[in-house]
Amino acid sequence: MKTLKVCIVTQFPRDPDRPVGGVEAVSVNLVRYLARNPELDVHVLSLADIQSAEEGQLESARLHFLPRPSGSMLRLAIDKGRRVVLVWLTANPMDLVHAHDTYGLMVRGYPGHRVFTVHGFIYGDTLVSGSRFATPRAHLWKRVETRGWGDQPNIVSISPYVRERVSAFSAARIRDIDNPVAAEFFDIPWQPKSGTIFSAAVINPRKNTLKLVEAFRVLRQQGVQAELRLAGPIVDAAYGEQLQQYMRTHQLETDVHLLDSLPSPEVRRELAACSVFALASLEENSPMGIEEAMAVGIPVVSSNRCGMPYMIRHGESGFLFDPFDADDIASGLIRLLNDTVLLRAMGACGRAIALERFHPQRVAARTTDFYREIVCRP
Repeated sequence: MKTLKVCIVTQFPRDPDRPVGGVEAVSVNLVRYLARNPELDVHVLSLADIQSAEEGQLESARLHFLPRPSGSMLRLAIDKGRRVVLVWLTANPMDLVHAHDTYGLMVRGYPGHRVFTVHGFIYGDTLVSGSRFATPRAHLWKRVETRGWGDQPNIVSISPYVRERVSAFSAARIRDIDNPVAAEFFDIPWQPKSGTIFSAAVINPRKNTLKLVEAFRVLRQQGVQAELRLAGPIVDAAYGEQLQQYMRTHQLETDVHLLDSLPSPEVRRELAACSVFALASLEENSPMGIEEAMAVGIPVVSSNRCGMPYMIRHGESGFLFDPFDADDIASGLIRLLNDTVLLRAMGACGRAIALERFHPQRVAARTTDFYREIVCRP
C-alpha cells in the first residue's frame, strides 16, 4: 500500500514531553501513534515563539516549527498565520493535511486533501468567559468559525456535540473519532485515598471552579470528610480572588488545595490517589481531564452540558449535574464518597469505555482509516 505523506497542522509543544493545554496533549498523543504506522510519513507543522525555523522529531514524525507572527489569535487564524502556513504547505506538498483547532481556519482554501478536527467552539467559550465585550467578540468568532466549517471537505468530530453544531453549517464528510489519551494513563495503579476529590482545569468562569467549591462546602456541611484538590493555574485574576475570598470566608482553606499547574507526572500521581474526578465546566467539547480519569478507572462527576453527557453514562460510570446547582453537584459526590462498592463499579465501567474509545492506538487506527478514505474517494 502506498505510503501517505501526512502533515498534522496544529499547536504543538517544542518539547513533546511537556504539552500545555488539551490541543497540544491530543496532538502529541495522536502523532506519537500515527508515526508508528509504516504506511504513514508523518510531518507536524506548528507556529511557535521563535526567531527562526526549527526542526525536531517525535518517533519517526518530523516536527517543523515556524516563527509565529505577532497579533491576536483571530488575526493569526484568518490572516498572518494563515499566510505563513499556506506558503509552507505549498513549498512542501503533502498527500493530506490534518489541521486542528484554529489551524483549521488557517488552511481554509488549501487545494489538496485535508481534514479538520474541531476541538472547541471559541465563540461558545467567549460567551461564558466573563471577559469584557464577551458578547460582541463571541458573535465575531461565530461568523469566522462557521465560515471556516463551511469550507471544510472533511471534519473529525470528537463528540456528537461537535457534530450537532458543525453539521448545521457544513456539508463536510464528518467522522466521529474521540481524542486520544496518553497510554501511560491506562497503566496507573488506582489506589484511592478516601474522600479525595480531584479536578484538573484552569481556574476561570468557564470552568466554573467557584461552583465546585460551593458544592464542596455543602458536602462538608453534611458531615462528609473530604478534601478538594484543584490542579490548574488561575487565568482570571478577579475570578481567582473571588474564589479565594469564598474559601477564606467559609474556612475551607485547609480542605481545598490550589495546586496550580502540574506537569503530567504529577497529574498522574494525583489521579492515582483520588476517589472521584469532578468538573463543573459551562462549555466543553470533550475534556481531556475526564478522559484521563476514565482511563485510570476513576468515576467522574461532571456538568450535564455540551459534550460531557456523551462521555459519562449517568448512573453507570459517574454522575451528571446541573453546573449552576451546588446541591446537585454535592449529591453526586456524596453518593460516591459514601459507597466504596459503587465507587469501584463506576470506575471500572468508565475504564472499559476509555479503553474502547480513548486509547491512542485505537484512535490512531481510526484516524488512518479516515485518511485512506479521504485520499481514495473524490
